[in-house]
Amino acid sequence: MQPGAARSWAIFCMAVWLTGTLAVAVVATENFFTIDRLLEAKPNPAFAADVDKLGYDGTRNLLRYLSSELNRLYFQYWNLAQLAVGILALWFVVKLPAASGPKWGIVSMLAVALFLTFLITPFILSVGRSIDFVPRDPPPAGLRTFGLLHAAYTVFDGLELILGILVSLWLVKARD
Repeated sequence: MQPGAARSWAIFCMAVWLTGTLAVAVVATENFFTIDRLLEAKPNPAFAADVDKLGYDGTRNLLRYLSSELNRLYFQYWNLAQLAVGILALWFVVKLPAASGPKWGIVSMLAVALFLTFLITPFILSVGRSIDFVPRDPPPAGLRTFGLLHAAYTVFDGLELILGILVSLWLVKARD
């Protein structure tokens, strides 16, 4: 494979990786905000009737649980997809001459993805499920742990995003 083609494919892989990272973050956040918007607007009469039957708090808890489960699924799938995209990006980058910076950047990103996939995410899933449907006043014991795990995930995901931007910039500026 010619270096120009390898670089183009590596840039494509990085674009997929960065776009996916941002998309999952937006979707996960919007899943929760949408619940309150729906409950306030009650845009459908059948939905409004069901909310009235179950009650505002009960409906909100049920929908938040659904959003939590969807987000758990999305993050699990995205973590695995990142590993595949990262390996593919690395495969293209190793074909480039003098590309040790991007190579080590992608290796670092893959290390973060592995850490998130196999260490942080399983704990987030477990702790998150243990605090579903638990009253928040007073805060349950697992809420602080969940917050710390979520913060760790966010920090490492942000680090991965920064590395991805740096790798992408290097690839775009590189000469064939």
